Amino acid sequence: MQQQREPSPSESLFWPVVWAVTLHVLMFAMLFVSFAFAPDLPPARPIVQATLYQLKSQSQATTQTNQKIAGETKKTTAPIYETEQLEQKKAEQEKQAVAAKAVEQKKAEEARKADAAKKADAAKADAAKKADAEKKTAEQKKLADIAKKKAADEAAKKKTAEEVKKKAAEDAKKKAAEEAKKADAAQAAKKKAADDAKKKAAEASQRKATEDKKAAALAELLSEDVGRQQALADEVGDQVAGSLDDLIVRLVSEQWRRPPSARNGMSVEVLIEMLPDGTIINASVTRSSGDSPFDSSAIQAVRNVGRIAEMQQLDRATFDRLYRQRRAVFKPEDLGL
Repeated sequence: MQQQREPSPSESLFWPVVWAVTLHVLMFAMLFVSFAFAPDLPPARPIVQATLYQLKSQSQATTQTNQKIAGETKKTTAPIYETEQLEQKKAEQEKQAVAAKAVEQKKAEEARKADAAKKADAAKADAAKKADAEKKTAEQKKLADIAKKKAADEAAKKKTAEEVKKKAAEDAKKKAAEEAKKADAAQAAKKKAADDAKKKAAEASQRKATEDKKAAALAELLSEDVGRQQALADEVGDQVAGSLDDLIVRLVSEQWRRPPSARNGMSVEVLIEMLPDGTIINASVTRSSGDSPFDSSAIQAVRNVGRIAEMQQLDRATFDRLYRQRRAVFKPEDLGL
């Protein structure tokens, strides 16, 4: 919807002035016509100079009448003309005032527009300056964030490198400890192997000496006469029996597992039954130590020996006489307690 424009002061006075001027012109025209077509009236009777005017001629009366009418018309028209001139002058002044006001308003409007444009330019400049400042601030913040991130990355890399270095050092230390432990274990194993080899060599040497001795005794036994052989047999039998008894004790001690109740001073007598090839077929307690766990451990140790191959070195008579059934006494101190 188009907004109606408010009329200016000059426009609001234009039509009233036009109507006023038109009305006065119409009144002047009507007055002029009325005087022009008015009938000749007899002259008025003067109070003082009636005789004088009666003596004048008809033409003089007419002239006076016309002069009077002209004078009246002039008197009537003069104020109207002056009024019209004043109103026209007033209208011109008002028009000039309106025009001057319009010019002032236009100048004020132009000044206002110029001021608004100036303010807009200033605001635009401020906005541009603010935008530049914000852009600069954003760039500085971005650079600061990049620097901060870079510093954090460097710190993380440094920390990771330190952790890797620390872990490598710990791994190296751990590996060195393991290597040292392995070296110690290898050294201990080597020493144990050497000790075991030495022990086995001593046992083998002792066993060989015993066997050599028994073989020599048997050979001598076979080479002598019967009486001599019997005497030597008894002597050799006792010697062999002593050696085999020591062997039985040693073998049983290797299989024995010490019970918690075993104490020095205890002793248990065990009957060992064997076959000629040295296989143990039975073991039983003939005299208890008074401690059932110790007695059972001795019986179990004898059974765990299983077979004594050295019994095959004896002849059948000696085996049957001495070892088919052999009593042995076991003590905790003899078994390695």
